Amino acid sequence: MRLNPFNPDSVRVEDQRGGRFPGGGGGKVGCGTLIIVLIGALIFGVDPAQMLGGLEQTQQQSAPAQGGRTVEESCAVNQYSQESCAAISSLNETWQPEFQRAGIRFQQPKLVFYDRRGRSGCGAAQSAMGPFYCPADNGIYIDTSFYDVMSRRMGARGDFARYYVIAHEYGHHIQNLTGLAAQVRSAQAQNRRRANDLQVRMELQADCYAGVWAGKNRNLIDAGDMEEGLQAASAIGDDTLQRQAGQRVNPESFTHGSSAQRVQALRLGMETADDTACDRYFQIQ
Repeated sequence: MRLNPFNPDSVRVEDQRGGRFPGGGGGKVGCGTLIIVLIGALIFGVDPAQMLGGLEQTQQQSAPAQGGRTVEESCAVNQYSQESCAAISSLNETWQPEFQRAGIRFQQPKLVFYDRRGRSGCGAAQSAMGPFYCPADNGIYIDTSFYDVMSRRMGARGDFARYYVIAHEYGHHIQNLTGLAAQVRSAQAQNRRRANDLQVRMELQADCYAGVWAGKNRNLIDAGDMEEGLQAASAIGDDTLQRQAGQRVNPESFTHGSSAQRVQALRLGMETADDTACDRYFQIQ
């Protein structure tokens, strides 16, 4: 995907690589850790227990990353950092006008880089969580070494597969800004039997929003990009991950949806380029 050069002044970036945590101190677990586990750690469809081994192996082969002190420096640390910043810039440019048309206040998320361990408004950030969105501070958190694991262990390769990761987390930011995320948490607390079903709907809608972003920027799509995204969506379905872990496929335990559902959601957004099409995943009763 040929994303346009971005203006550093148009993105919010925080860099915790090299141990620079906001407020100082170590990586102590703070309040909101349960939110990370239930909403953030699995947000891209990867169980932390399944990811930990692969991430540790990847990180042992490389020295700890050093972050930048400015947006320009942070975004230039490596290819994955450049891609992430370019994706956030494009996502902001795509979604802000949609919010303005809908009369909803828009706020840019912040992109937070960390290496191995970091801190978020929802508590500790750890690489084994995979990329996640923290609604408490509107942050999209990522240890970019996840992309190597995603490619080697999950078969999700290509730049568009990586853009899909950021766009999916951005979908959760949209849900937070519109108030849907708060509605879902309230509904889950009131009816725990529906908690998993509602969480699956959250994830599928975020996949759909990721597809909408791609559909609205179709002029920047290269041949094979769509296939990379759909392959990534298929690789992170709950049923596929359960099989890979040697477990019995149990739909009642799904938190993100099956491979087929995730592919369908992403494709829906891509083909319609219309965020209202993603409303089909939510009718909270």
